[in-house]
Amino acid sequence: MDTDTTHLRKHISQQFNAELQDIRTRVLAMGGLVHQQISDATTALVRGDTALAEGVIVNEARVDAMELSIDEECSHIIALRQPAASDLRLILAVIKVITDLERMGDKAERIAVIALELSSQSHPRSQFDEIQAMARNVLGMLHEALDAFARMDTESAYKVTRDDLVVDRQYESITRQQLTFMLEDPRTISRGLELMRVARALERIGDHSGNLCEYVIYLVKGKHVRHASPQEVENIVHPKA
Repeated sequence: MDTDTTHLRKHISQQFNAELQDIRTRVLAMGGLVHQQISDATTALVRGDTALAEGVIVNEARVDAMELSIDEECSHIIALRQPAASDLRLILAVIKVITDLERMGDKAERIAVIALELSSQSHPRSQFDEIQAMARNVLGMLHEALDAFARMDTESAYKVTRDDLVVDRQYESITRQQLTFMLEDPRTISRGLELMRVARALERIGDHSGNLCEYVIYLVKGKHVRHASPQEVENIVHPKA
């Protein structure tokens, strides 16, 4: 093979690898911002912190901009590089990941809006403790999902998909709790309905975190697990000899 051609191909390959690494880095940066948005929104809710809630709403524009920028870069790479096999899987997975992250950002903004609406009302600990506990679990799921993506770790990804069951149970518990409070005291209906919306938003964030982990398993194993049963996912992650 001609030496100049070999050098050119090596240069193109190195540049392509750098581009792939760049989009992965940018996805993790977006994930970090979304994680902070969720944390700030739930903290604002519990503390009645209007300034923190307003900051979340303002920063949602940054989340949207990051999604658009990464999506454009992925489209550019597909058009210019025409990637195949695992490289194409990575780019397609990134497009899906940033869509889920953007939706999580939307949910954080929704929680921040509710935080503003409830800021002037009382914040009884009995009604906010479970919300706070659920938020901690959801944030833990997102952190683990991003870490699994960074390391392409199917074991961590599989663990997050199982943790989603815990968040689902918390959502059901909070819904029952708020209904009980509303039945006992009609004056709590307005607050109870808003807190149920918060719990629903957190539950959906947990679902989106699970989606991120499904993409990791797809990237590493080359198999879709979106509609697979828990046992089928386990068999893919832990194949029997």
